[in-house]
Amino acid sequence: MERFVEDYQKRRLTERVDIITAINILRSQGYDPDELIGEITKVFYVDLDAYNEIVMAA
Repeated sequence: MERFVEDYQKRRLTERVDIITAINILRSQGYDPDELIGEITKVFYVDLDAYNEIVMAA
């Protein structure tokens, strides 16, 4: 699914619960783990440290 979002429209994902929710939504849509960060950053500004902690724990 193509998503086109201007940078000024991007929401910040800094809370772990929000990052987990985004990851779960993308997984439910069939995205592979290697594709997750690319897809999330198309739509959101993501706290990469928190993202990496979540992905490594899963």
